[in-house]
Amino acid sequence: MREIVVCGEALVDVVQEKRTSDAALAPLQPALGGGPFNVAITLGRLGSAVSFVSAVSTDNYGDAIVGALRNAGVGTAMLQRRPEPTSLALATIADDGSAQYSFYVEGTADRTVTDPGSLAPTVAAATFGTLSLVLEPGASVYENLMRRCHAERRLVVLDPNIRSVVIPDADAYRRRFRSWMPFVDVVKLSDEDAAWLGEGPAGSTVKEWLDDGVAAVVATAGASGITVTTAEDEVSVPTPKVDVVDTIGAGDSVLGGLVHHLDRLGALSPDSVRSLTPDQWREVAVFAAHVAAVTVSRPGADPPWAGELRSD
Repeated sequence: MREIVVCGEALVDVVQEKRTSDAALAPLQPALGGGPFNVAITLGRLGSAVSFVSAVSTDNYGDAIVGALRNAGVGTAMLQRRPEPTSLALATIADDGSAQYSFYVEGTADRTVTDPGSLAPTVAAATFGTLSLVLEPGASVYENLMRRCHAERRLVVLDPNIRSVVIPDADAYRRRFRSWMPFVDVVKLSDEDAAWLGEGPAGSTVKEWLDDGVAAVVATAGASGITVTTAEDEVSVPTPKVDVVDTIGAGDSVLGGLVHHLDRLGALSPDSVRSLTPDQWREVAVFAAHVAAVTVSRPGADPPWAGELRSD
């Protein structure tokens, strides 16, 4: 059996719709979230064998996080329960469904993660990203695990999911991001992420990441679709037309759908992902786009279950 581990934070999104017609604040709606948490939930709902590597609070929110993971079929044996509180993210939803974030992460549980130790031989792939690769001391723990997974010939997938408000030194992060590229097989990111990572004296480009050893860069561009770039080819697919309620978790759903379909293709290894044809990458991207389309059609990061997706 091939297993996937998702490494990173889980938190509580406090969602507030933006009102433009009056000065009153819309009601606050707490929801479980965090990029890696959303990826794990997506993979579990789609039917992949997946476990979550993180530190989770023993508070009520932490209990809810653990319960949601288990309900989605995500393994929780590698979770570390901690007394510190759960991280909070305030997400404000604009009229077009896009979200802006503020974070409350000082002294919280997820950044206190410690090394999980040796991963089981059945673990074929590991995903990383978002706040967990920014906030110390946990960021160094995850970075070391990423490098170890690469050395052990496990597939390494990275979604930086840039949240610039929590990055105190942009160029230092850009240099650190570039240093990861020789240890990463697939980079998934948004077009906004790619533009931000390319800025400044420490900026770098998709071509440079591929030259560093990345097998494929999967870039999302909202309603404009998904593009997969390898050293030899570039494949683009459109985004399905849906009524967008909000975009929370859209990119995380793309990543979960991407890794799940790589699993279905038997491509959860560095060598196999490098041997995928353009048609296979197109198939992966189409599936990921459909997963995300369901997520954005309903409020919050609520990815689809396998039975909700079209069989064609």
